[in-house]
Amino acid sequence: MQDIQNAIAQLDWKREPYGLYEPIEYILNLGGKRLRPTLAVLASQIFNGNKEDVIPAALALEVFHNFPLLHDDVMDRADMRRGHPTVHTKWNENTAILSGDQMMIEAYKQLALLPDDKLPQVLRWFNEMATAICEGQQYDIDFESSTTVAISDYLMMIEKKTALLLAYSLRIGAYIAGASEQEQDALFQYGRHIGIAFQIQDDVLDVYGDPSN
Repeated sequence: MQDIQNAIAQLDWKREPYGLYEPIEYILNLGGKRLRPTLAVLASQIFNGNKEDVIPAALALEVFHNFPLLHDDVMDRADMRRGHPTVHTKWNENTAILSGDQMMIEAYKQLALLPDDKLPQVLRWFNEMATAICEGQQYDIDFESSTTVAISDYLMMIEKKTALLLAYSLRIGAYIAGASEQEQDALFQYGRHIGIAFQIQDDVLDVYGDPSN
């Protein structure tokens, strides 16, 4: 969505210390589907919301989505991200950790731009989502050393790590536009299910996919 691209391009990362902000600009400019902010804006538009009201939340979701990727790449010792060197490869691990931390702060700074009557509830949901992502990541780490993982535990892990971010993107966009609680819940469940389906597909490709394709 061009509005999202334009809003991301307007974020100012040309500030000191450059070693902190250049990696943020780098990771955000690597592209990606911009799925989370797009879902937030689309959910708002379903209910005839003002696009300008939801853009800060959309930016917060996109910046927040990218921040754990810096940390994940350090933990996974990954060399490439979206076809380019990872931040810890291009700079170093300390930079990846610190720049990732700053991205989380930048996400909350975007949330602070929301209308005063919407911010408290959005902040509560954002914190629930952030906690779930950290919990999901820890479960993922724990499962790596397990000989067996129950399907129910796997589904719980990917819901926390991946699906809830999509679900809350839709809920937040709908809420800012004034959707009813029932309408918000319907979109939340839709996002949750497509998030789970996406992660299952991604995991299957990791195991059985052909890297040359």
